[in-house]
Amino acid sequence: MNSSSTSFSTRDLVSALFVVLIWGTNFVAMKVGLRDLTPFQMGAGRYVFAVLPLILFVRPPKLPVKWVVLYGLFQGVGQFGLLFLSLRIGMSASLASVILQTQVFFTAFFGFALLHERASRALQAGLLLAAAGLVCFGMNYVQPGHAGATTAGGFALCLAAAAMWAASNIVVRRAQQATPQFDVVSFMVWCSLVPIVPFVGLSLAFDDPATRWHWTAAPFSTWIAVAYLGWMATILGYAMWTRLLKRHPVNRVAPFSLGVPVVGISTGMIVLGDVITSWQWAGITLIVASLVCTMFGGRWLDRR
Repeated sequence: MNSSSTSFSTRDLVSALFVVLIWGTNFVAMKVGLRDLTPFQMGAGRYVFAVLPLILFVRPPKLPVKWVVLYGLFQGVGQFGLLFLSLRIGMSASLASVILQTQVFFTAFFGFALLHERASRALQAGLLLAAAGLVCFGMNYVQPGHAGATTAGGFALCLAAAAMWAASNIVVRRAQQATPQFDVVSFMVWCSLVPIVPFVGLSLAFDDPATRWHWTAAPFSTWIAVAYLGWMATILGYAMWTRLLKRHPVNRVAPFSLGVPVVGISTGMIVLGDVITSWQWAGITLIVASLVCTMFGGRWLDRR
């Protein structure tokens, strides 16, 4: 089967659903890990698990080192550092799984500004819906007592994490353009080595000295959560997703990502007891509608 294939095999369908399950539940794993670890300790732990033991067997990617370093900083320290801080100071797992999807629109903006890519009419409509959704989320902090379990700071940091994810997407595009034979698994493993030292440095600089070595006494559930983030969400999830993109057109694979917020919201409410306000439900509806519009609106406009 090649990239021109139009039908999913049973194996591919199971792979796609498994990735959605992994990425949707990894927000709950973050919350569990952050009960005993600081955000910077969590970041270091995630990437230690991501590189070990694979880095002993996977050769370095054949591309300029700058792309490895930039991706590791944007995706590792930027996206997940800010996301862990967001979850720590006031963001629920359920809402984080939705707000982080705005990376689609940050990517479009960065692509326009840096790569001179044009925005389609479907994307423009999706941007308007997403903006309306963010306004709804913001209304929680305008009306006292309506914010639920989130804070304005947590919301802002989660948006910043989405922007860092988008920046890492631009780095990947540039790296792929510069490398004819782009090996994603090698790239992901060696990029995961980059954030470890910055996270350790940030922990030494900003964490309370009393908590710096607290991770040695963390319960087994914390280490299961960190291992899940490193091995499952970082390496296995991205490897399976990339394999699907190599075997099928992007427009057949990308819609599965709509399932990530559904799983994230469901597991957050069931496992963690997350409470979602009416304004947040309105924001969720508009964000999901904006993603649907972006993914499928072009086909509808073409038929028109």
